[in-house]
Amino acid sequence: MAKADIELRGRTFSIACAPGQEERVNALAGQLDTRLRTIVDAVGDIGDERLLLVASLALLDELDDMRKKDPISIQTEQRCAAAITDAAARIDAIVNRIEGGQ
Repeated sequence: MAKADIELRGRTFSIACAPGQEERVNALAGQLDTRLRTIVDAVGDIGDERLLLVASLALLDELDDMRKKDPISIQTEQRCAAAITDAAARIDAIVNRIEGGQ
């Protein structure tokens, strides 16, 4: 396993990823960081756990909308589900780190 050091809201996290995926993980983390900052600007600082929950729900809502507009294959849907499950596990690990560091 490779590691990627990502930054979310000014905090750095080291997470495991597939070898060669470090740049992709960093790019995705940058997109997530932008989304988190947008949510904070809209609703205020609601805490990291709730903030990540809102961001996750927003991403799932977008995925659901895209699926309705352009149905995708079962295989692609399964890959998306696996990616979301992986993201949820990473979010949970980040929340645990944040809560452990307080």
